[in-house]
Amino acid sequence: MPGVALTDHFFSVPLDHGRPDGERIEVYAREVVAAGRERERLPWLLFLQGGPGMVPPRPIGRDSWLDRALEDYRVLLLDQRGTGRSSPITRQTLPARGDAAAQADYLAHFRADAIVRDAELIRRELTGEPWSVLGQSFGGMCTVTYLSFAPEGLREAIITGGLPGLSITADEVYRATYPRVHRKNTAYYHRYPQDAAAVRRIAAHLIERPAPMPDGSSLTVEAFQSLGLMLGTSDGADTLHYLLEDTWAGAELSDSFLARAAAFLSYAQLPLNPLMHELTYAQRATGATNWAAERMRAEFPQFDARMALAGEDPVLFTGEMTYRCHFDQPALAPLREPAEALSAREDWPDLYDPERLAANEVPVAAAVYLDDMYVDATYSLPTAETIRGLQLWATNEYEHDGLRASSGRVLDRLLRMLRGQI
Repeated sequence: MPGVALTDHFFSVPLDHGRPDGERIEVYAREVVAAGRERERLPWLLFLQGGPGMVPPRPIGRDSWLDRALEDYRVLLLDQRGTGRSSPITRQTLPARGDAAAQADYLAHFRADAIVRDAELIRRELTGEPWSVLGQSFGGMCTVTYLSFAPEGLREAIITGGLPGLSITADEVYRATYPRVHRKNTAYYHRYPQDAAAVRRIAAHLIERPAPMPDGSSLTVEAFQSLGLMLGTSDGADTLHYLLEDTWAGAELSDSFLARAAAFLSYAQLPLNPLMHELTYAQRATGATNWAAERMRAEFPQFDARMALAGEDPVLFTGEMTYRCHFDQPALAPLREPAEALSAREDWPDLYDPERLAANEVPVAAAVYLDDMYVDATYSLPTAETIRGLQLWATNEYEHDGLRASSGRVLDRLLRMLRGQI
């Protein structure tokens, strides 16, 4: 491609790293190097994508943060196990594992600890030397797991919007999340006050008549509120505003609006995300997540659309939360039972080692976004203090997607911090 050379890599890794001679799965990664530098001995930078369940960028050249990274590194974009071109988890593949309990047992091997162990096997096969890692959002959480259990594999670590609370429960996460989402709603309606009436009209219509969408699912008022997921990105409020244009066809919601809403709401391309999202916070001491976002919502009645419509309050959008109703989508409906089994599961291993992090010797630089809707800075900042030697940049200049939206400026600043240039 213009400006870059790409190489495909496939790796065979154990499903369960505790049983290296057992079943194996395939993990894919794409190597990216600046054109003309293919034969140079460049240091490796592993990129760990956010999610869980999302795939890293599919480059079309030296775009976004990749342009800055390619100045110094040979980049490896990892399709984390279960995603992209790695052995996939979908409604077509998962039922082959057996009943819901067997499917849940299989899925339990797709968390950050297994992703890190995959990375270590790949590192030893590719280079044999410590490499750098860049973790965005959930990828940053994976990076803290890496620092906890395999720091010998790391030359340096860069984290953007992904410093986790080390021992918080899923309940604590979502109890803190709803007020942040409320503030994003307030900012959205301040920016686009005319949308308050438009959202109320759509919500009232959907309470009376959920609308069929092109993917076969129904747009309920709760699903409509889930569009607030986009409010945590740099252009999310504007994207949501434009989505609400061309909404009606007479007394019915327009096909155009329903098609665009379906594209935003569908989990068909990332089914692993709703299955595993709350399990990001499950550890030995926290027990079962038990649909934490859904349970915590009851503590915030202002997110009840029917209550808002009964008064004068705006209808609030929700955010990065997984609800049972999401599994009404055709792409997720066959996965409802294993999702229930995972939510009730209690025996989760720890993902972080605070004592080892306190003795850390790997150079680390992290960006914490103070207005981040997805990752609470009040939990990230204590973690930054726990990781020995971590250089922190706390800023409200960017939203959660600062790595992407800054065209390399966020990455450049963190690299200069690591090199003592700031």
